[in-house]
Amino acid sequence: MLRTETRNLRLLTVVLATACGLAVANLYYAQPLLDLLAHSFGVSQGSAAVVVTLTQVGYAAGLILLLPLGDLLENRALASRTLIGTALALAVAAASPVFGLFLVTAVLIGVTSVVAQILVPFAAHLAPEAERGRFVGRVMSGLLLGILLARTLSSLVAAAWGWRAVYAISAVLMVVMSVATRRLLPARRPESDRTYRQTMRSVLTVAREEPVLRARAINQALLFGAFSAFWTAIAYELIDEHGLSQTGIGLFALVGAAGAAAAPVAGWLGDHGLTRAGTLGSLVLAIASMLLAGVGHASVLLLALAAVLLDLAVQSHLVLSQRVIFALRPDARARINSVFMGSVFIGGAIASAVAGLLHEVASWPARSSRPGSRRSRSSCR
Repeated sequence: MLRTETRNLRLLTVVLATACGLAVANLYYAQPLLDLLAHSFGVSQGSAAVVVTLTQVGYAAGLILLLPLGDLLENRALASRTLIGTALALAVAAASPVFGLFLVTAVLIGVTSVVAQILVPFAAHLAPEAERGRFVGRVMSGLLLGILLARTLSSLVAAAWGWRAVYAISAVLMVVMSVATRRLLPARRPESDRTYRQTMRSVLTVAREEPVLRARAINQALLFGAFSAFWTAIAYELIDEHGLSQTGIGLFALVGAAGAAAAPVAGWLGDHGLTRAGTLGSLVLAIASMLLAGVGHASVLLLALAAVLLDLAVQSHLVLSQRVIFALRPDARARINSVFMGSVFIGGAIASAVAGLLHEVASWPARSSRPGSRRSRSSCR
């Protein structure tokens, strides 16, 4: 009996981790494709960067407006149907003839990709209490691999078949995962008699009454803002200043996969009462990564090291934070996650917009003054 339960739990872990990873990857496919999108639609690099911002704005809207439904509706059906919505938005993006329509689909992709955050509280409900940190950590590993490998996969696919293939392939994967979640996950219907309006009001109540949730949300929003700014601007830096191809950018983005290793470690730290130490360590890593990115922009290796440190910091802080906040109110985990992740992606959207603007105006720090850079050479003509 115990062996069967363990086997079932492993299967659930694989399904949840895969669904989360593939869904959340949709938010990041565009980051290394901005140069291709700018050329394809005939817009500036700064305008192309708006795609990243709008996708994250859509995701934040989905977290605020759709995620609380996890405390109202049957979770398996909600996840499966939302994945179909994601597939439709991706299919339209792949066929978009004009930039305006592509921007609209970017918002819709963000809104519907919130299914990843519907499944994370679902995982917390399914996990045994004593192993919740590790179980959620394993599911988060899949989600984080989706975040960290999305840039690599989109670069390699775009290099082989063009950027539209990235969205077409992802649309097919969303349909596959919709079927898988419907057939393999157990049903879970929350015990609630609230209406949607009452639930949305209670989201604000939860945010007001839980200071720990507010503190964790603000910290994670700042960390994710740094993460979004870095990965929004890095593709331009690698192309313009270091001469990397689209494939080269994809290979560079592989370094971010190291961040997924932080999830199970952070889960273990949380289960063993070391949340505060792990949180402090993640903040130290984030500060070190930003300092390194600022002074080491002349070297691809130093930029890669900065990316690894930043990803480790963001992902470890995320797992530790979710373990803390999910323990606050077990009956309101979807609403708690709505406050937390909504704040996080609002921070990311703002940072992406600012990064695109700063790139348009001043590029990476001190880049234009480096001898031999494209910006320097063009300014001398």
